[in-house]
Amino acid sequence: MNLSSFIDVFHSWPSLLNGLAMTVLLTLVSSFLGVVLGTLCAWGSLRGPKALGWFIRGYVEFFRNTPFLGQIFFIFFGLPALGLRLDPVPAALVALTINLTAYACEIIRAGIEATPAGQFEAASSLGLKPAQAFFLVILPPAFQRVWPAMTSQLVIILLASALCSQISVAELSYEANMIASRTFRNFEAYIVVTLIYLGLAVLFREMLTWVGRRFVYGEFATEAQR
Repeated sequence: MNLSSFIDVFHSWPSLLNGLAMTVLLTLVSSFLGVVLGTLCAWGSLRGPKALGWFIRGYVEFFRNTPFLGQIFFIFFGLPALGLRLDPVPAALVALTINLTAYACEIIRAGIEATPAGQFEAASSLGLKPAQAFFLVILPPAFQRVWPAMTSQLVIILLASALCSQISVAELSYEANMIASRTFRNFEAYIVVTLIYLGLAVLFREMLTWVGRRFVYGEFATEAQR
């Protein structure tokens, strides 16, 4: 193997760019939705009715203890049997979002439980409603405690998006398969895509670190204290 072996792969750069764009889209949309829904689930499990708490705990345990690939297959192949058919990209977004929601819920819940109970009581004594106390007083320091863990989980979701190729979502792994089948340069195609994933993961982690400094530890906390 030499550098000339990669020429056929590099000639397929438009396909790689399309796959990269799809991977970024899947990651950003599912990350945003997963963190938002995970926050709501964490609040519901701690402050909601007991029945809601049991339901959320069951949901979290199910999606944290079953293979992500099986979840994708159930959504894409199983839901049509129940009368709900999704195209590959929406199915992938749903799978990534519900999986991340389960993990984000546990991460955020751990941060909330580490917050002294006196803070919630103090917020209530100031006349804040439970939702206001949660989002303005309890949640900001909870996010500060768990942001490194959340960052790692979001990077995992980025890498897990590669499994969406199994339902024909044209992301990076899918494009690597297509390039390998066209050029018969299997090793070279997967090496190039692996390096792209590596660079993308490092860049995404750095972006999340900046978001943490700018909003979670910086403006986010400042606004919450006002």
